[in-house]
Amino acid sequence: MKSNYIEFKKQRELGEILSDTFAFFRNEFKPFFSTFFKIVGPFLAVLVVSLVLYLYFAGNTFNLMLLDADMDVTNLATIGLIGFVYILSIVAVYTMSQSTVLHYIKSYSNGKGTTDFETIRTEVYDSFWSFIGLGIMAGLSIFIGLMVCIIPGVYLYVPLSLAFCILVFNRMNASDAYSYSFTLVKDEWWMTFATIFVIGIIVGIATYVFAIPTAIYQWIKMGIFSGEVDAEGIMDIFKDPIYILLNVIGTVAQFLLNLIGIIAGAFIYFNLNEKKNFTGTYERIENLGEIRDN
Repeated sequence: MKSNYIEFKKQRELGEILSDTFAFFRNEFKPFFSTFFKIVGPFLAVLVVSLVLYLYFAGNTFNLMLLDADMDVTNLATIGLIGFVYILSIVAVYTMSQSTVLHYIKSYSNGKGTTDFETIRTEVYDSFWSFIGLGIMAGLSIFIGLMVCIIPGVYLYVPLSLAFCILVFNRMNASDAYSYSFTLVKDEWWMTFATIFVIGIIVGIATYVFAIPTAIYQWIKMGIFSGEVDAEGIMDIFKDPIYILLNVIGTVAQFLLNLIGIIAGAFIYFNLNEKKNFTGTYERIENLGEIRDN
């Protein structure tokens, strides 16, 4: 067992969940990101390239619209194709990121601080469509809940945000994980909501910080601060290398900061699981028995 090993399978209060989330992130920084980029890196590269191309071609189209020029059908088709690839890459990156983080934690917990890259990679790819299916079910449920009335959507979000942890750690299929998430959160909804809310604020503020440079640079190019709107600046902003670079940095930062929320979600899951099933407690008792027998 590693000296700085963090036990996931135990009960925690809100403060402990927050502190252990950042402690795990700090302790496992190198091996975690080495595993993460080996698996998610290719998908993230596609996302970055498609984002750059989309901003560039969208800028050209925007310029033509401002100039009342005839729209090139080929250019519109290119933008549509790039936009489609960009959307697919976002879905793939989010899915692979969440799956990689959870399977890394699973390997870390089973190995008492050590991880097996090949096992993680295999399980991530094997569970890809299960994550997609669960994501569709959870997303539609939350969307419908928000459309009917905001409160049902918020209520559904809390248990369903933990359904992916159930999928991995309980080894359930998508439909069973969806159903069991409500059982797991039963009688603990408010505490779970409060924890998710606090973590969401922290991640949201950090994400906003990375978005500020892009907004400031855009305002400067458009002449907002000088009080004179620069039409040429508006037309050229989407093709500006600095603007594109800042967008790429902000997008990548958003995905990486989202990992904090996924790690915290795993701690929330194990906290609730211990309160209901005492899985980690039973394992520690069994380990004590094995040590005495030896």
